Amino acid sequence: MAYKGQKFNSYSFETKKKAIEMLLCGMTKQEVADTLGIYDLDRLKVWMRKYREEGEVGLLDRRSSAHRKRAIGVQRIERAELKRDIIEKCIELLKREGMR
Repeated sequence: MAYKGQKFNSYSFETKKKAIEMLLCGMTKQEVADTLGIYDLDRLKVWMRKYREEGEVGLLDRRSSAHRKRAIGVQRIERAELKRDIIEKCIELLKREGMR
């Protein structure tokens, strides 16, 4: 529960997107939080749920003007690009682990 005067951390869309990519590649929530400087592990759970339900649009900050509705075609393209990037990073990690 929030208390009077409490300040909340806000994270950029890029940070949220990177956190999701890292989680999808198999990193633990604690590893992702330590790497990106995220202090609340529950934030990662919320971001992952929103990502699964809404895609990248779910990661946008809806409290500000940064939140804009995007065309369906643009969402699909961005999702495909994100999936491609995640797969490429996972393949790269698997190759590195295989060489050890």
